[in-house]
Amino acid sequence: MARRKSNIFFLYFAILFVLAGLMFTHAHFRKRADMPALLQKREMVKQLELTDLCLFTDARYTRHPSMADLNTPFQDYPLSFEHFPSASLIPPPPHLLKKVSVISVSVREKK
Repeated sequence: MARRKSNIFFLYFAILFVLAGLMFTHAHFRKRADMPALLQKREMVKQLELTDLCLFTDARYTRHPSMADLNTPFQDYPLSFEHFPSASLIPPPPHLLKKVSVISVSVREKK
């Protein structure tokens, strides 16, 4: 008996759906198992009064993006290239984007 390609296709997707279901089941049980450790870490952060998560270890403006200012990436000289690869992975903090838009509007108004 010759196998039809459609049967192989449906068998492939059935296996994929079963695997996806197993991944969600595993995630559910893993979350339950990790909850005590997460609650313990949350309490430690609260007791130590930690402020920000350290995302990258490269430079101070990638460690704490909320603490960055507008000229930090160009602190060596104004036309310097970004030499930390992690800085290209995160966008600027929202409060800096608001300042840039306000600055550009005020520059247009002066002209």
